[in-house]
Amino acid sequence: MRADATARPAFVLSPGPALTMSGARKPDRDGRGRNPIPEMARKTPRKPTLSDRIVDGAFRALLWCAFRLPYRRRVPVAGWVVSRLVAPLAGYTTRIRENLALVCPDLPPAEVARLLRDVPDNVGRTTIELYSGTDFIDRVRDLPIQGPGAAALEAAHREGRPVILATGHFGNYDVARGALVARGYRVGGLYKPMKNPLFNDHYVKAISTIGKPLFPRGPEGLGAMVRFLKSGGMLGLVMDQHMGHGAPITFFGKRAYTATSAADLALKYDAEIIPIYGIRRDDGLNFDIRAEAPIPKGDPVTMTQAINDSLEALVRQHMGQWFWIHRRWK
Repeated sequence: MRADATARPAFVLSPGPALTMSGARKPDRDGRGRNPIPEMARKTPRKPTLSDRIVDGAFRALLWCAFRLPYRRRVPVAGWVVSRLVAPLAGYTTRIRENLALVCPDLPPAEVARLLRDVPDNVGRTTIELYSGTDFIDRVRDLPIQGPGAAALEAAHREGRPVILATGHFGNYDVARGALVARGYRVGGLYKPMKNPLFNDHYVKAISTIGKPLFPRGPEGLGAMVRFLKSGGMLGLVMDQHMGHGAPITFFGKRAYTATSAADLALKYDAEIIPIYGIRRDDGLNFDIRAEAPIPKGDPVTMTQAINDSLEALVRQHMGQWFWIHRRWK
């Protein structure tokens, strides 16, 4: 999610929720338009500004109001607030419209109007779900893992083999992590600390409730993440944000610079890449978890394109569930 006041995925190499790393130095290239490892930069936590305090206070007030409601009411109300109030003020509707005009110029006006409501509604629902702790976990913990990659995922867990769970800002990207951790899978996530230190404190607490370990972006986080993967852990990476120094592959038929980090890690540490998604059902509260077939091993750019293609196919089926607010195409 965008801005300091909205949640960035826990299930992340955001590459955001969940592979952009603002402020990072330019990575070394290997001559094939890819980066051998995720960009990392050490950042010194800054003191909160007045603006930080105002934004964080407003967000905490909204959370307080939301948690006066039971879960079944809390989630749709949060969706309504973001869709009807936050999105127009924050410029979300403009960004959604621009992205759709770029990659789906033939969409009927009525469909565009629907997506202008549905996309931020899903953002609001996802945000409050991530903050709902055990209420959210109880709803997803027993969901079956469906799809052609389910057997491979279970086998890797049983045999203690490393897996990279590739996903996108789609549906609720932490559904799979919550469900897998609840049933005993070792699933970690790399997250991007928020610029607003006040917001970051409660955000990290919220996503930690869903599951650990979590690895902050930075030298220490990278080292711990690699050790976890090498030990046979599963690592959730969100793969659908613009990465200025990534590979110039395509998404929705347009060039979309994408980090090849997941493929690089998979090849280096003999890990499988299994795309996995939490698809929101029509009732707005429940989910289906779909695991796609493992990405075939090959060169990193081809593997990363396959990840993009997997997400695109699902987004085309559920257009309102993807985060069209991203600056995905630059």
